[in-house]
Order: sequence, then C-alpha cells, then structure tokens
Amino acid sequence: MARGGAYNVSIASQPPGFTDICALSGGTGTASDVNAINIAVSCRPAVAVVTTFAGSGTPGHADGAGAAASFNGPGHIAVDAAGNLYVADTGNHTIRKITPDGNVSTLAGSGTPGNANGMGAAASFNNPSGVAVDATGNVYVADFRNNLIRKITPAGLVTTLAGDGSHNSANGAAMSASFAFPGDVTLDSAGNLYVADVDNYLIRKVSPAGLVSTYAGIGSPAMPYYGNGPAATASFNLPASVRADASGNVYVADNRNNSIRKISADGMVTSVAGDLYAKSGRVNGTGTAATFSAPNGIAMDASGNIYVADSGNNLIRKISAAGVVTTIAGNASDQSVNGTGTAASFRDPAGVAVDGAGNVYVSDSGSNLIRKISAQ
Repeated sequence: MARGGAYNVSIASQPPGFTDICALSGGTGTASDVNAINIAVSCRPAVAVVTTFAGSGTPGHADGAGAAASFNGPGHIAVDAAGNLYVADTGNHTIRKITPDGNVSTLAGSGTPGNANGMGAAASFNNPSGVAVDATGNVYVADFRNNLIRKITPAGLVTTLAGDGSHNSANGAAMSASFAFPGDVTLDSAGNLYVADVDNYLIRKVSPAGLVSTYAGIGSPAMPYYGNGPAATASFNLPASVRADASGNVYVADNRNNSIRKISADGMVTSVAGDLYAKSGRVNGTGTAATFSAPNGIAMDASGNIYVADSGNNLIRKISAAGVVTTIAGNASDQSVNGTGTAASFRDPAGVAVDGAGNVYVSDSGSNLIRKISAQ
C-alpha cells in the first residue's frame, strides 16, 4: 500500500451456521503511515432472529407479496441459487414460488386434488409433500397421494418423471416403477434423484436415465430400534425428508426413529444424531446423545451444518459438522411468535431450506406461514 493511498477493508463473509457475527473497525482511511493503520475485527455470538417471510397465517391460496399471500399446510421447501424459494403447498395441492423479495406466485397446480400433466394451473397434484430444484430451474415434486414423482420446467410445464400411480414398491423403468406415499426428494450433483418413500420405509433412487432402484432400507421399520450398516440391510421408520450433499452423501430425517441418518456415497448407513433406540426428546448434545421428536425436514448449508425441523418439539435444531446439536430457534410451545432464538415459537414446522447467505427458511405448517431465521 502506497503512502497517502486510500484503503477499504471489509469482512468478506460472516462465520457460518449461527455461530458468530463479526464487525470491523478501522477498515477505511488514508495510509499516511503503513505501520500506523489499526484494523480490528471483533466477534460476538450470533442471535437467530425469526420473522414471517410470507403468508397471512390464515389457510388460503392467495398469491401476492408477503403477508398478502396465503398457504394451506405447507410441506417441504427448497431454494435455488438465485434465492427463490419453492414450496410444496400440500393442502392447496399446488407448488408455489417465493422470490427473494417475498412475492408469492403459483408455479403449477389447479388447487384441487388430481393427477393431470400440463401447463401451470392446467396440471394437478394430490397433497404434494416435497420439492427439489436443479441448477437450471427444473422443480421436482414428491406427489404424495398420487404416488408419483413429477417434474415442472421453469416455464411451468408439469410431466410425470417416475411412478405408475399405484401404492407399491416396484423398481425398474420409471413409468412402470411404483412408490408408496413419497414424502420428499433431493438431487445429487450427477442428477440422481433420491426419494423418501415414506410408506415403503425406503430411500429410492431415480437415475438420470429413468431407472428406479432401492437405494437404502429393508422395507420395514425393524422395531423396536433401527439398524445401521450396509444400505441393503439398514432400516428406516417413516423417512420424512432427504438431502444430498456435494460429496454424494444422503441425509435422512427418520421421523419415527427420532433421528437423523446418513447414507454415505459408498452405501453405509450411520446415525448422525438422535437416540440409537429411537427415544424421543429435545436434549441437545453431541451425536446420539441428543434427542429429537418426529423430525420432519432437513437442509444443509455450504459448511456442512444440518438444520432440522424438529416437528414434534416445535423447534429448529442445528447439527454442526462435528455432530453437535443445538436449538437455534423455538421454545417447544405450539404457537407462532416471531422473536429472537427461544423467544420465538413454531407450530408443527415441516420443512427447512438454507439460502446462499445462510438464512434458514421454515415452512411452519400449522401456522400456514413461511418463516425466516437470520443471524444478527
């Protein structure tokens, strides 16, 4: 830096995962003497601030900005690279889109239950539960009561990607395969689609070529406790949500096992967090020392932190990359109150998604709202 030159130093990014918020002092000025420049960074614990992002709180199907819009029991959610949020609006039988500034529109669905392909409102779904979005803006839908996997192009054209509509577990070519209440979907970097096949107690895989196979699970809950190990011999009990990371690992919110599971890229199932004997609770801690109650939705940030819609506890939990479970928002009361950390409350949170800036979005199903949690 030349003597007399101006300087401007800033913080490129904040620490991830609702840990710290950092501020800079002495970041701008003129370099009269290089050795006399005093730049300091100070950090404090981050505070999770919960606000309402969209929805009036009353069941309905109105498009519009923010609180002028309405939802009906929204399910899982997904966010694209531009920060658009996609919502499986389960009770309205539609897929909704929310822009980063909070404008809500209907991407596809007639608003009444059905099973029709077509453009936008000419198509129909039956209690769609989960969504995923690819890099080019295609949206994939777990069409729960139709037992189908659907695809929506950015223009709004709906087609059936996989499933014959029967409540079954057949593998094979996409249109002759079957599912039993598919609850959620996720994509890996190779374009494989993974399905939380709820009523089959399985995780299924749909290849880019359209071949459906069983990715993990034995097809029964294996009560009274669940089994880890090779994917073909592991068990799940109503797997509710799936998310794939950049390394090809698939994470599962195993609802009735009250646990978060991991299927590694080499096909081994392990427990990330939650009691090994499926005991419910809301204890924070590390790994299997922590407890959940009917976890429903999961999401991941770029640093490997996992966020959990802990539905039975009405909490939003975080699992760090080291496996440490904490509560970032909610107080376990069945209400819908905005605020900071545990002063905020949720009512049956169903899904979570994380944008590129680290904000966490929650589909607060029982409140018919989409909530936002930001670090401040």
